[in-house]
Amino acid sequence: GGRGPRGRVRGDAGADEAVRRHDSSYGTFAGEFYDLRYLSEEGYPFPTAPPVDPFAKIKVDDCGKTKGCFRYGKPGCNAETCDYFLSYRIIGADVEFELSADTDGWVAVGFSSDRKMGGDDVMACVHDDNGRVRIQHFYNVGQWAKEIQRNPARDEEGVYENNRVTCRFKRPVNVPRDETIVDLHLSWYYLFAWGPAIQGSITRHDIDSPPTSERVVSIYKYEDIFMPSAAYQTFSSPFCLLLIVALTFYLLMGTP
Repeated sequence: GGRGPRGRVRGDAGADEAVRRHDSSYGTFAGEFYDLRYLSEEGYPFPTAPPVDPFAKIKVDDCGKTKGCFRYGKPGCNAETCDYFLSYRIIGADVEFELSADTDGWVAVGFSSDRKMGGDDVMACVHDDNGRVRIQHFYNVGQWAKEIQRNPARDEEGVYENNRVTCRFKRPVNVPRDETIVDLHLSWYYLFAWGPAIQGSITRHDIDSPPTSERVVSIYKYEDIFMPSAAYQTFSSPFCLLLIVALTFYLLMGTP
């Protein structure tokens, strides 16, 4: 019977010893770290800052297989050469979006019940004055985007390099009871927009009528859709060509 208390005391002493050892090893580590960090004038080398994880490049090989993609621009372009690029894929209860555009300002995707801007839920990656790329949530009212403080984005990362704004973030497929955040279980037209940021906020779209998906998009269907930008569109319809010729003639002649 007398062994119990003694055993317990010994156990406590052992635990104390372990705690002391841990404390002193932590103290040594902290001391060395602070020496390095703050006593560099004593001749210690400065430690290099821990590396920020570099932005993992957007893979286009997965397009149409494990994620859906929209590419707008030159035929055969990829996430680094398209005027605008968007990908989406389901990860659990979230959708991961990747966006990239040839701009120094912002790149966005809007979800809309029609193909026009207005009353739309917009996720934008904005290159701010400090050189960072932030993910913001906007609700479009007419031609102006109003920032909504409630932002459904998470795991967000973004980078501005080679004159492109590129970002990646997740957002829940569904956020209940919030009219500014559409339910992505449902199909929507996707609006593709980008443009210059003025003091870190979004201005009117670079192109007045931004490109849109031709039909509603289901996030459960992974397609790889290429949309030629205006420079690469061929006017196949004779009526369209006639209209352009007539307009050009009208503009050249000037109004009476």
